[in-house]
Amino acid sequence: MEILASFFKDGGLFMYFILMASVIGIAIVVERGITLLFRYNVDARILWERVSKFIADGDIEKARLLCKDSNAPLFKILYAGLLVSDRTEREIQNSIDEVALEIVPAIDKRVSYLSTLANIATLLGLLGTIQGLIQAFAAVGVADPSQKASLLANGISVALYTTAFGLIVAIPLLAMYTVLQAKAHRLIDEIDEFSVKFINLLNRRKSGIQTQ
Repeated sequence: MEILASFFKDGGLFMYFILMASVIGIAIVVERGITLLFRYNVDARILWERVSKFIADGDIEKARLLCKDSNAPLFKILYAGLLVSDRTEREIQNSIDEVALEIVPAIDKRVSYLSTLANIATLLGLLGTIQGLIQAFAAVGVADPSQKASLLANGISVALYTTAFGLIVAIPLLAMYTVLQAKAHRLIDEIDEFSVKFINLLNRRKSGIQTQ
């Protein structure tokens, strides 16, 4: 702990701003990770197989019950369509679009902040290093000639603390940004894919009933 305290003290004020960025980033990673990787994590294809089987068999009520009590975005989208499954294609599409406009922004919200925080941490680290170098060279300029080399080396090493800490914070945040963004995009792609399949399935079923 003493080494860590010394590290922060020698690194200067910018170390605390970088620490603040890391705390905010960790909070976002935890919240979005739990939401995207656990709460919203469903096997869309298995779900679709079950829902489509109920629809094909004409058992819309069972399909509704399957989708009703889940927080997963795809369940909510399909449930919205099932509620108006007996109406026209346009009305079904409008119902799905209305729910999608609420759900899709909630899927990837705050994920982009991780990239911004990573960039901020890196830039703060560089800014802290520049400030440290300025102070080191200023101190060397008025120092005894025999001590200049030692003072300069120590000053530069201390100045680089902020760059190192900025990178330590930025690299994991960028990695998690990539993971969470990929997961969010996959969820949105599944919503688009199975919404279209859902509407097409309902249309085929209606056409089959009408021709009987």
